[in-house]
Amino acid sequence: MARELIVEADGGSRGNPGPAGYGAVVLDPASGEALAEAAEFIGTATNNVAEYKGLLAGLRAAKALDPEAAVHVRMDSKLVVEQMSGRWKIKHPDMKPLAAEAASIFPSAQVTYEWIPRSRNKHADRLANEAMDAGKRGKQWEPRDSRAALAGPVDAAPARSAAARAADAAAEAAETATGAAAPPVGWGSPDLGVPATFVLLRHGETALTPQKRFSGSGGTDPELSDVGRRQAEATAAALAARGTIQAVVSSPLRRCQETAGAVAARLGLDVRVEDGLRETDFGAWEGLTFAEVRERYPDDLDAWLGSTKAAPTGGGESFATVARRVAVARDKLLSRYAGKTVLLVTHVTPIKTLVRLALGAPPESLFRMELSAASLTAVAYYADGNASLRLLNDTSHLR
Repeated sequence: MARELIVEADGGSRGNPGPAGYGAVVLDPASGEALAEAAEFIGTATNNVAEYKGLLAGLRAAKALDPEAAVHVRMDSKLVVEQMSGRWKIKHPDMKPLAAEAASIFPSAQVTYEWIPRSRNKHADRLANEAMDAGKRGKQWEPRDSRAALAGPVDAAPARSAAARAADAAAEAAETATGAAAPPVGWGSPDLGVPATFVLLRHGETALTPQKRFSGSGGTDPELSDVGRRQAEATAAALAARGTIQAVVSSPLRRCQETAGAVAARLGLDVRVEDGLRETDFGAWEGLTFAEVRERYPDDLDAWLGSTKAAPTGGGESFATVARRVAVARDKLLSRYAGKTVLLVTHVTPIKTLVRLALGAPPESLFRMELSAASLTAVAYYADGNASLRLLNDTSHLR
């Protein structure tokens, strides 16, 4: 069986033509891990040229990893996807040599193409914007400058310029770009449709919660305490009264499934389990307090607090690793529940990660949020890729 690789690519131009750049990432389809990245500021060019340049970079990076691989390309440029799939003719003289070069990198039987919305192409979009930002400073993009180096393929991407968004829309109908950009989220643009809303519920208390002990996916998998069960029932009553939840999804860990079960029973819904929503594996720190970890593993703790790429002692997960799987789970659930309000019953780290990504906040923001047991947080996801934090750490239903 040939190895499978996913290439996500994007390009943009701030002016169309104007200062342009591209970004591309090669992903492992099973884990979502970024295996290679490429980005470059290419000077003055059109949006379409930048898109093709991103495709070329992504295919070359995939070939460097494995020239025999089966490659699945995902892009938010319908023009490039349709042209490279052979369904649309290539009329513009600037596009023909680029398309021919892209087709020559792998045998055609090894490459497939898929159009995806920009909300699912954030990694490549971010790299393209980083490349354009570097060009504005008179520099070229370097991997060490990328936020992807801190958190993998999951950071929220900076918004594209209005000209680039307008160019994308027009390019699907023609090979020139005209028209106006959509207004920002919150301005009531009718073409955004109903957002998918994730109501994020931290599970109720366990015996470890009030003791502030590390309790992740690598420990004893504790059940809810009596307090936690009362919190779950109170939350279930409050959500039933609101009447907005259309589906319930839970982490596989026991405390979340018990919390989710209480809510689902009250709402008359089933519980779907999503493994990507599980808590961080804290390795040798499981069951310890922060002070105990500080005493036993001071150097490891300092490294963990200083970098999202540092893992807890004894084979635990880094926050960067957790962020990658949470982002994969997020995108999977957004595709499944488009336009619906879904309760996700999960843990501190996944909830903080989803909030951080929605805000485009830096990794260190994980240490600057508080989430109480059985608290509610809500994030709305729009069709254009933007997200809006609507609620954070609400515990009013418990009082």
